[in-house]
Amino acid sequence: MIISITNQKGGVGKTTTAVNVAATVAALDKRVLLIDLDPQGNASTGVGFMDRASLNSSYNVITENLPITDAIYHTEFKNLDIVPSANHLAAAELEIADFDARERILKGAISVIKDRYDYIFIDCPPALGLLTINALVASDGVIIPCPCEFYALEGLVQLTNTVESIKEYHNPKLEIIGVLVTMYNSRLNISQSIMNDLRGYFGNLLFKTTVVRNVRLAEAPSYGTPVLYLDKFSKGAQNYISVTKELIERVEHQNY
Repeated sequence: MIISITNQKGGVGKTTTAVNVAATVAALDKRVLLIDLDPQGNASTGVGFMDRASLNSSYNVITENLPITDAIYHTEFKNLDIVPSANHLAAAELEIADFDARERILKGAISVIKDRYDYIFIDCPPALGLLTINALVASDGVIIPCPCEFYALEGLVQLTNTVESIKEYHNPKLEIIGVLVTMYNSRLNISQSIMNDLRGYFGNLLFKTTVVRNVRLAEAPSYGTPVLYLDKFSKGAQNYISVTKELIERVEHQNY
């Protein structure tokens, strides 16, 4: 199962979701690969890969046809591997713009190793460019993190339209697995209002679990660890355990 985690708006909990869902799925005795396709490299940092200058990366896979097997590294966390990002990835879209089948580069790379893993999660950049398109073309499903903020809602229609376009022209099996509410604060009226709007628009696509604002969740990246391994009893860890269980139920029920 290959899942892209994407939202073209930054600061929505996308990488936090990618790191913590990947680590939690892996902790359930699933073989998991996390692909960091964001030039900022925060997913790599979030699993302890702080210094990546000498490592092969998703940049090499995308732009240089490096076999993805040469860019996979074991993390210190149970059953979790990663293809790290690199700063050069910011220029990748320009470098591959004239490539043949440029939107299918990642799909071809992953095809060699996809049977080795139960789940492959792709942390996409906060944009709807060629890197995100590569991720969506390669994926079976999409998770869309969305904070309870007004501006975060504005791009959701554009994103869902992009997913439908990718499905029509490049990847007919692509489906939205769910929209995940992040950074939720039940004490704010705006949060409850936006939740109601999301329920009205997305219906059952909205995850039942919401991810609340949580100090330990915010601290975990500075330790290079998913929150599950920093404080598994924290609200953030418990939220992502619940999200992960719901994700697996959805995937098995839909039989992706």
